[in-house]
Amino acid sequence: MIKLILFLLTTLLLNTVIYAQNYYNEVKKQFCGTDELHYEIFKNHPELNNKIIQNHNFLNEFTRNFITQKDNKSIVYKIPVVFHIIHNYGTENISNAQIYDAIRVANRNLRKQNPDTTDIVPFFKPRAADCEIELVLAQKDPNGNCHSGINRIASTLTYIGDHQVKSLIHWDPTKYLNIYVCAEAAGLAGHALLPSTADTLPQWDGIVIQHSYLGSIGTSTPFKSVVLTHELGHYFNLQHIWGGNNVPGFYYLPVAQQANCNFDDDVLDTPNTIGWQTCNLNGTSCDDTLDNVQNFMDYAYCARMLTYGQRDRMHACLNSPIAGRNNLWTATNLAATGTDGSNFFCAADFVADKQVICAGQQVKFADVSYHGIQSRSWNFQGGTPSISSDSSVTVTYSTPGTYAVTLQVSDGNNTLTKNETAYITVLSNIGNAIPFAENFESFSDLITNNWFAVNPHNDAGFELNSNVGFSGNKSVWINNHSITENGSKDELISPVYNFSNITNLQVSFKYAYARKDSTSNDRLNIFLTSNCGNTWQIKKSINANNLSTAPDQSTPFTPNATQWKTDFITNMNGIQANTPFRIRFVFENGGGNNFYLDDINIGYNLNNMYEIITDNIFQLYPNPSNNVVTLKFNNYIRKEISIYDLKGKNIYNTICTADEMNIDVSNIESGIYFIEIKGLNGVNTKKLIIQH
Repeated sequence: MIKLILFLLTTLLLNTVIYAQNYYNEVKKQFCGTDELHYEIFKNHPELNNKIIQNHNFLNEFTRNFITQKDNKSIVYKIPVVFHIIHNYGTENISNAQIYDAIRVANRNLRKQNPDTTDIVPFFKPRAADCEIELVLAQKDPNGNCHSGINRIASTLTYIGDHQVKSLIHWDPTKYLNIYVCAEAAGLAGHALLPSTADTLPQWDGIVIQHSYLGSIGTSTPFKSVVLTHELGHYFNLQHIWGGNNVPGFYYLPVAQQANCNFDDDVLDTPNTIGWQTCNLNGTSCDDTLDNVQNFMDYAYCARMLTYGQRDRMHACLNSPIAGRNNLWTATNLAATGTDGSNFFCAADFVADKQVICAGQQVKFADVSYHGIQSRSWNFQGGTPSISSDSSVTVTYSTPGTYAVTLQVSDGNNTLTKNETAYITVLSNIGNAIPFAENFESFSDLITNNWFAVNPHNDAGFELNSNVGFSGNKSVWINNHSITENGSKDELISPVYNFSNITNLQVSFKYAYARKDSTSNDRLNIFLTSNCGNTWQIKKSINANNLSTAPDQSTPFTPNATQWKTDFITNMNGIQANTPFRIRFVFENGGGNNFYLDDINIGYNLNNMYEIITDNIFQLYPNPSNNVVTLKFNNYIRKEISIYDLKGKNIYNTICTADEMNIDVSNIESGIYFIEIKGLNGVNTKKLIIQH
């Protein structure tokens, strides 16, 4: 449901007025404390409220005069719009195509071009108006530079979706309509400031909408697509059809209350109504006059129309100086924002749904060049098809390798080109054989060894660390101590592995981590795939408390030999043999300290085979070794010494009664093994790395 929320605080808190819309029962409705908050604001901050009331009264009087004096000359008001997608790399980071569709749907509705107008009940068909308003995506930014009209801002504020998101980016509201797309919209479908409030709080002028209520494709549906039209109504000074909130006194009218018959939306050709949440086309809630249930400003799920009276009220708003709405559609502003129809041809660009695949898989490409593209020419090195002129193309890559993608676009007179070398990486379906172990000691970087670090925030991210490791001197780490914004997610994705069965197949890995303090909320999630990354299954999630291997510390954390922990993945449900098997580590920043990862093993019965110990019962060196390894014992009288490979096969046995012994490993293949010591003190195991 729409609700008015006005937060007026001093130096530490923002002031806010929210007119919010929730059309559908599947979205959580939040009403608690609304009326009380309005009353407190009105009582405690009359200096700001008075300004809002003055604007409201001025705009009402302006509207009455405008409607009385207007001529019948037709004009289509072009409104420059910029979309700010506030996301945290989730589904809320919607495609350009969904944005284009949202504009199409809104313009269709405003221009009475929606095909379902044929379903308008006969009583209201003559009142359904072409509102002569169109949104036009900006082609220039506030500095006059070429722009797509779409900004993508990474922020965890997407999960809140209140007026705070406007502090991230806000273009001049007298020149652009700012629309913010978020994961949440203050718990609602969308919200907008009425002009009288926007004039008082220009830094919050605009519309916030939940991504799943924008347009009719992608994460939204045709059923939900009416929300933007509703919020545009508020932006252009339309109240709810039952009266909504008429600012003086801050009274609030919940929908479907019989008392709403005593109020009006200040539009003559919309009959008084209590407001509907169901599509009752025969409703006569206030008198014998039929209710306009199919109006975009109702909550009835079946919006089809706006009336001539609502059109005139919106036109009055667009001719009023309140909130600068009268500047939006001027010829000067249309030229300045690139929305005058000249099509500012300025950039070749494309996106792909993935960049790392296995042989035989597909990549979907989309041309997002701007503006006025008349033709295009793709070249997909190593792909099928290898060339195309379509705006979107699905390409199959059959042969492992690294391939370039080129797109050339034309506006009919000029051409622009985007060329990305080494853009697509195709991995072999036949990867490393299992058992397999990786301690990163032979690495000079990750990418040349087919380990892929995904760092969408461009912050610290997973990197090779050449100075810290458990087995040797290297590991993979995240300089998490340096990341300032909580909520970022960084990924480390393994190469391809193959295995013939899943009986007792397991993954083990070693990690080290410290919190900064008790408020640290980092998390490690581990995913597996057996289709090379088309789909992933989460197999383990470790929160900050369980992730900690060392005491909290505020300075950057570097682990010592005792501050590592071994963990296992034993749940292989849904993982199929003889398929491209990969591992994905996802670290979610929560304000903690550095994280390290080492000794990633894939084998059989790993958790039953060994338990790495950190005491000094015996020492093992050099490790890694290529010739002779030395064992030195403490408090062992008679020892049985065994060496096992990752499959659990015993490859060496001996008995030792001395305090120290040497083992010749020169004839053992390179790899990771486990030395097991059995004695009166029990069984202890350590890892042995052999490198020739």
